[in-house]
Amino acid sequence: MKKHRIEYDSSVDALVAIAKHLSSYESRYKLTSEEFYNSFSKGQLDDSEDYIEWANDYKHYIMIRHDLEDQLHNVA
Repeated sequence: MKKHRIEYDSSVDALVAIAKHLSSYESRYKLTSEEFYNSFSKGQLDDSEDYIEWANDYKHYIMIRHDLEDQLHNVA
């Protein structure tokens, strides 16, 4: 599996890009990312390359979203 490193100008740009990736997986597999991740985390799905990438994208999405939410709370 090749590792890709992409840099974004802002956290918002990164969040949008990852959300697009998640949307693509959700359309392909007919599951929300949250539903997928819950099943994947419980070992109910195989370790295919797509699933591993989807899980990683979802974890990054959650992390960036929480960081942005924290930043918004700190300026309010």
